[in-house]
Amino acid sequence: MMGALDGLRVVEIAGLGPTPFAAMWLADHGAEVIRLTRPGTAHVLGMQRDLLDRGRDWVELDLKSPAGRDAARALICASDALIEGMRPGAMERLGLGPQDFPDHPALVYGRMTGWGQTGPLAQSAGHDITYLAATGILSGLGPAEQPLPPMNLLGDFGGGAMYLVAGMLAALLSARVTGRGQVVDAAITDGVPHLATMIWGMRAEGQWSDARTANLLDGAAPFYTTYRCRDGGWIAVGSIEPQFWARLCAALDLDPVALPDRMDRGNWPALRGILATIFATRDRDAWAAELEGTEACAGPVLSIPEAAAHPHNLARGVHGPDGPAPAPRLSQTPGAIGPGSLLTIDAALARWATPRR
Repeated sequence: MMGALDGLRVVEIAGLGPTPFAAMWLADHGAEVIRLTRPGTAHVLGMQRDLLDRGRDWVELDLKSPAGRDAARALICASDALIEGMRPGAMERLGLGPQDFPDHPALVYGRMTGWGQTGPLAQSAGHDITYLAATGILSGLGPAEQPLPPMNLLGDFGGGAMYLVAGMLAALLSARVTGRGQVVDAAITDGVPHLATMIWGMRAEGQWSDARTANLLDGAAPFYTTYRCRDGGWIAVGSIEPQFWARLCAALDLDPVALPDRMDRGNWPALRGILATIFATRDRDAWAAELEGTEACAGPVLSIPEAAAHPHNLARGVHGPDGPAPAPRLSQTPGAIGPGSLLTIDAALARWATPRR
């Protein structure tokens, strides 16, 4: 079965984090992606096996040489879309910027940066943590005493790569209708605030505090947080709705009517203390056996290896030797992980010699 993006040709300029993830996502869903790397640097991070590289072939080109730039230009002209994550202006200096393809008006030019193509910080260095800091969202993450980043999942991949993918797919749909491509300016400092639209709305209504661990969804609520168990493991509780809370109380042998009103935030510390004391009396897996899969909306906090071996994830084939399975799942054109190999530029151009679909 062919993927949903079968026939789509994408050139990827090798980079870190968001750009290879976006290219991987497109390849997982059937796009033919050819990655351009500097000679001898197929794996940018230097890892023996970087899972983000999966599913696409690569060509080694020196873009600082005229021959390398000419070869890259020829391949880009045979493609539908380009992905690059250099600092603004770098591709232009190579003669490979959006304006350098007047004979390819349908080209969708995907640009991934932290700060965006314009603005006072556009030329500044940065990483996921500094981009999150500038969005205002990092200020609300982590324990009360210190803001901490949630790995680099929220910035690089959530507010970055997935917005690049969404923008490119939108631009590609438009190009199919109009024949005109466009530049997709994907910036982490744009994507993360957009992801936080609900939080901005709650704050505007006075339902969200700027303090950390003081809100409904940031671990402050006793019915939406984690609890340490006797063996040092943790249970995650998400019993927001009344029926979920009632089921959790039943499992903990508590009478919800006799407890302090859980909707009064002044009662949250006392309620957390009551639940923490009870969860500390049994091991994590004992609680998991009683709570997981019930209307208590609670379950064990698993390590990455434990998650890979969890029966639910095994049943759905979530994990495999090439990393997590393609997502989301399409009923008629499911994603798949393809092989990848080193190509010569001549072989790559020959493959794309036929007209684009």
